[in-house]
Amino acid sequence: MARVVNIEKCFEKFNDIFSPKIVADLNGQHVLLVRLEGDKVPWHTHDDEDEMFFVVDGILDIYEKDKSFTLHAGEFYIVQRGLEHRVVPRGHVKLILFEPEGIAHTSNVKAEITKKSFDRLEL
Repeated sequence: MARVVNIEKCFEKFNDIFSPKIVADLNGQHVLLVRLEGDKVPWHTHDDEDEMFFVVDGILDIYEKDKSFTLHAGEFYIVQRGLEHRVVPRGHVKLILFEPEGIAHTSNVKAEITKKSFDRLEL
């Protein structure tokens, strides 16, 4: 179903952190919104999938084994498949994620934030 999605209104519908919400599907990909706060994402690798992190609000540090990047609102970065990585928000961060359906949230690494499935946000 075609519809206009207002990102800020979607973020107003939830406050939990590290719990991505599906807001749309696109060619086998989920478009997810997530709030992050605190250093909880473990080092992990997705062997078969790239991951796109788009910062809506806040500052996000992305670490790969030999480099790091700092993203601000309006910026995105794609972690290439096979690269070990982790993300660390500076304070409260709002993100849009683009990930293949069925991606293992933190790959084969189990952590307190690991989700087996994602909730769909009612729009």
